[in-house]
Formats: sequence, C-alpha cells, structure tokens
Amino acid sequence: MAEIKHIFDTEGGLGQIAVERALGEVRAGRPVIVKAGRSHLLMLGVEALELRHAAAFEALGKRRARLLLPAPRLRRLGLDRVKPGAIALPTIDLARIASLALEVGARIDAPVATLGRLDLAALELARLALVLPAVVALPVSVRDIEGEGLVRVEVAAIEAFRRNSVRDLQIVGRAPVPLEGAPETEFVIFRGGEGLRDQVAVIVGKPDFAAPVTVRLHSACLTGDLFGSLKCDCGDQLRHTAGFMAENGGGVLLYLDQEGRGNGLSNKMRAYKLQAQGFDTYDADEVLGFDHDQRGFDFAAEMLRQIGVTRVHVMTNNPLKIAALEIAGLEIISDRRIVGRTTDQNVRYLASKRDRAGHFIEADVAPAQTGGKE
Repeated sequence: MAEIKHIFDTEGGLGQIAVERALGEVRAGRPVIVKAGRSHLLMLGVEALELRHAAAFEALGKRRARLLLPAPRLRRLGLDRVKPGAIALPTIDLARIASLALEVGARIDAPVATLGRLDLAALELARLALVLPAVVALPVSVRDIEGEGLVRVEVAAIEAFRRNSVRDLQIVGRAPVPLEGAPETEFVIFRGGEGLRDQVAVIVGKPDFAAPVTVRLHSACLTGDLFGSLKCDCGDQLRHTAGFMAENGGGVLLYLDQEGRGNGLSNKMRAYKLQAQGFDTYDADEVLGFDHDQRGFDFAAEMLRQIGVTRVHVMTNNPLKIAALEIAGLEIISDRRIVGRTTDQNVRYLASKRDRAGHFIEADVAPAQTGGKE
C-alpha cells in the first residue's frame, strides 16, 4: 500500500484526487467533510438540501449550523459587503435557507459573521463543483462522523486546486476534424484547467508557430454555439473566428469549459430565468451569488504554450482576456474585435458587456441599465 501511495504522492497529487472526489460528491448532492488539522466542517450545497439532511444537521448541530453565502449574494440581501459571510441557523429551516440563498426579494434577517478558512474552502468547493454558491456548514468532531464514509478533503488541497489544475494540464488526444469553411483543422484535447470537462485547442489551417499566431479564447456556450440562441453573440463569434482563421493564414481557437462565465450550465439557466424577469446578465449572476466573471485564463495560456504558441494576435472584445494572457507571459502583438449580430433579444446583453464590463463593443445599442428588477 505504501508503494501505491508513493506513486500518487507527488506535489498536490493526493490532494487533487481528494478534491476531485469531493466535487463529485457535491454535484451528487451528498455532504463532504472539509478539514484542517483537528478541525472538521460538514458541508452540503444548499441546492441539495432536503428534510432528511435537515434532520441530520439538527441532530449533530446543537444549534451551531450556519449558512455560508458569497459577497454578491449578501449585497443582494441588502448588505454592503465585499467578503462572504455566515448566517446562524438555530434550526434548519428549509424555507428560510432557500429564501436567503436564492429568493429575489429576500432581505437579511440576522447578523452576518466573518468566514474562517474552513468556511471559505467549503464555498470554493461549491464554486468548483458548478453548483449554487451557497452552503450549509456545521463544525463537527471526528467522533461525530466516525464510520459515516463521507469524503474528506484538506483545506490546503482545495485552495491549491485551480493552480495545480494548470500545472497538471496535458494533451490526451488529437486528430484532424474538417469543419465547414475550414476543412484543414485539427482538434487537440487537453485534460485539466477549469470546469469539469476536457478543453480543446482547435488548430485551423497551418499557422506558423514561429511567428505571431491568431488566437481566440472562446468559453463554451451550449445555447449560443450549438442551438443558435438569440440571447447572446457567442455562436456568431465562434463561427466568424473559425472562418477568419481559415481565410487568413490559420490560427488557434481555444474552446474552454467555462459555461456561463464560469458558473456552469445549471446556474446559467437560473440566470436566464432571472433575465426573463428583467435583470441584466450581471445583476442576474449577482442574485445567484456570483461576481461578474468567475473565469480564469492562466490554463488557456498554458495550452497555447504546450502547442508551441508564445506570440499572439488575439481575437476578442474582452479586455480581461488580453490582460490575462499578458500576465501569463504571452506576448500580445495585436488584438482584433469580433462582431456578431445584434438582435432584439441580445441588445441589452451587448450593452451590459460594453458598459458594465468594459468590452470593446461598438454596436449601436442603448446604454445598459443597472440595478435589476426587484
């Protein structure tokens, strides 16, 4: 057994495995133990909370359970917060918890405490699992959870997970995949990075990697890319980029598992429902507890380096992507805009990206309205 453990006990190795197992548990709606030294925290994502869980928490809790919420959600509850916080749960009241975590018109009803390291790690685990970033947490003893078979994960492993995912990024497959309008195309599949699926580098044509290469970082958008949703310009950007590269010396299109600006598909649908009620894209995310953009792009820079790209012409409207590639050490030679269609359904979305997130969009759309509908 010691020899088998040694195989995996590289820097972050066992910790990465533990976090990946914990992510599977959180997504499956099961509780996880977050630990540091002798301190243990029982956590469960709010979206999985049921009566049976409430009974178990109350049996263990002695009125010590609390609801962990990120700063954006606390601001929506009426607080001027830049850091996440905890709300005491004397009883596990499912209706109260659902209201505080998700209801549009809810307001704070109790004092909010500062989060400790275990709490912060529990919230990060929920974010990594792409579930709603709201957690019911309870300090427990080893005796409380002995024999329960719960997955346990160290705080340090959660804190290092994103960084180690970049370090562990590797190519796991590649093959030619001819595309309409870009018949000479190769897909290179990477494992690692953000999200819960593999990442793809789409090499269009025969770009000269010794020279600056045209590059786009494209976050996956199931609704826009595959189904042609009129609510965004993602599908237009994707197809325009591939066509441009095919006609202009080739390039690399990174297709990244960052649905909903890193929030995941289920949360993206929650945000869409809120947008249908009058919220703009950023206000809708804040109602759910998300900042304006959850994505990181350091792993995208590592993907480019692994296929030999170090100098780039970036195709993007997003200044964050340009800055992220520069910070990651790539040389930005130039940046180019990508224009999609303006529709009745996406005009507010485009205005919000331009006016609230600084995107380089010149579309003739009215200024974005902020604040959202209450």
